[in-house]
Amino acid sequence: MSAGTLYIVATPIGNLEDLTLRALRVLREVDLIAAEDTRHSRKLLTYFGISKPLTSYFDHNKNMKGARILAKLSEGLSVALISDAGTPCISDPGYRLVRDAVASGIKVVPVPGPCAAVAALSVSGLPADSFAFEGFLPSRPGKRRERLAKLKGEARVLVFHEAPTRLAASLADVLEIFGDREMVLARELTKVYEEFLRGRVSEVIGMIEGRAVKGEFVLMIAPEPADAAREPDLVPTLLERYLEGEGLSVKDAVRRVSDETGEARSRVYQEALKLRN
Repeated sequence: MSAGTLYIVATPIGNLEDLTLRALRVLREVDLIAAEDTRHSRKLLTYFGISKPLTSYFDHNKNMKGARILAKLSEGLSVALISDAGTPCISDPGYRLVRDAVASGIKVVPVPGPCAAVAALSVSGLPADSFAFEGFLPSRPGKRRERLAKLKGEARVLVFHEAPTRLAASLADVLEIFGDREMVLARELTKVYEEFLRGRVSEVIGMIEGRAVKGEFVLMIAPEPADAAREPDLVPTLLERYLEGEGLSVKDAVRRVSDETGEARSRVYQEALKLRN
């Protein structure tokens, strides 16, 4: 008996009209659909009148369910893998199932369609001929700042997903570590309240202040300007002015210099200590 086929099927990220004709046909023809959240996916399938066996496949059951799905494929059944929204295997555990299927000699077929990161980039106006998708930033502040510090010198547009509960804190860290770069914040893509906020990081922070932050977000951060590295380092000069000339405390001087130059406060603080010593 020949093995079945594993289809990686992209589903809408909001607007149900974005489901492709091919995706619709595949979902109607397969023997089994593996979904990130069966309750969520059942609504999509019901809307399109699709009645197929449904099983869950997500991060916490990927090992057990993955083995079962591979067994079905080995028996000659066809399976479609879908996520809650967008393209599976992008920032979710679906890649493990693909890897194991390929290792087992099972055919894997992509059925392309919506992807939040690509949809956002297409209307960002940023130079997206080259970009780096980083998924969600770490939820813990220390780990998040560590990740951002490692990415500061990245020459490509950086793309992140972010949750509404962490959006303000993440933007504040981006401003402190990256400086006041150009960025675009996309919210609720393809949905009724779709919105794009454009400007420098500080300006976007101002746009969301005082608002009820809801929805799903894609952050796109422009790379550091090519000539930025050739600009003179103003940090020591400004620190000397504020510490010696104006008599500010180290804390106030560091905050002012960081705000004016876009340099991380940790770096400005180290320079201030050198001057004090």
